[in-house]
Amino acid sequence: MSPAPTPAPARFRDPRSTVYDFLGSVLVRCPRCERAAYVQRDPHRAHHKTPSVFFASRRLVCGGCGLSRMWSGGSVEFSVGTAVPACDPYFRLPVWLQTETRHGWLWAYNLEHLTSIRQFVAASLRERAPWCDDTGRKMTLVARLPVWVKSAKNRTEVLRAVDRIQTTLSASRPPDGR
Repeated sequence: MSPAPTPAPARFRDPRSTVYDFLGSVLVRCPRCERAAYVQRDPHRAHHKTPSVFFASRRLVCGGCGLSRMWSGGSVEFSVGTAVPACDPYFRLPVWLQTETRHGWLWAYNLEHLTSIRQFVAASLRERAPWCDDTGRKMTLVARLPVWVKSAKNRTEVLRAVDRIQTTLSASRPPDGR
């Protein structure tokens, strides 16, 4: 009798997404009540034409305390590196989905972003997007992840960090489940 076949390695194929693809709804810490709130494109101004999706009007909404604020343009500042906690690019509020590790901060804008990071880290076979393609996206989300996140020797630690981030939502559920 032959031994049972070993399971196929988990495979991750880079979907060529960038961190900008996850800006539709960003979970942040509410400045008033410290619970999870979200920043998303203002649905009432979606018909207004803007030169870039990055500069479209945004609304901060907290289901916990009812706080609502508008961002109507101006400067956008993205978090760089993992040495300090991440903030959303519009209101500069701390991102809700983040935790500190011994290597630095691991963060995600929303659950879809966190799931993408989890899938990449958990995979034992990781296929990167080709450098020369027709999309013009050469530095995808996974290509821009810090080396310590991509390192197989840190896989268990990073997945534990992702689990810690995931559990923060049970303490403060966002109003729409995003």
